[in-house]
Amino acid sequence: MPMSDCMWWKSLSGNLERMINTRQIDLAIVFQKDKILRWSARPILEEQLFLIGSHALLAALPDNPITPEQLAGIPLIMPSQGHGLRGRLDAVCQEHALNVEIVAEIDGLALLMRAVRDGLGATLQPGAAISHLDNDALRVIGVHNPVLSRPNFLVSLSDDELTPAGLAARVVLTKVMRQLVDAGEWPGATLYAY
Repeated sequence: MPMSDCMWWKSLSGNLERMINTRQIDLAIVFQKDKILRWSARPILEEQLFLIGSHALLAALPDNPITPEQLAGIPLIMPSQGHGLRGRLDAVCQEHALNVEIVAEIDGLALLMRAVRDGLGATLQPGAAISHLDNDALRVIGVHNPVLSRPNFLVSLSDDELTPAGLAARVVLTKVMRQLVDAGEWPGATLYAY
């Protein structure tokens, strides 16, 4: 009977993009379709980005969603250049002629969120990152007009190259992502029609 190994990787999107492009992994969820060279990319959902920071740091901001312009006065901790989230922020800054203050670049979510909890700055993160936060310790504010968001693409080898196990995994992963959004367990996520 044929056997398959299933290995799960948790990494920043830039690392996953590199791994799929070098065929180290068969499937990935990434946020910039244009960086995926020759693979199948299926849009699954759009994910809203939220401003996250200590209550003291964000005390001057309203409880309502803020505009991108209001980010200009907030010290931000973000991933380094080349990561999807940072690219999205840079695009919004260019589009709206904004200058934001990046006080630190940290390429690991746990360490980045520790710096945010310690009050060193705020960050922009997707709903998936806020679903397990202690909201008593941190404040979470939406960013609107326009809504800051990013697409989530499920990328894989082409159907011809993907193993039957890989094809099955892609179907299951798509189903789980859709179920999480439908159940309201993925804050700020909206499904694309399929």
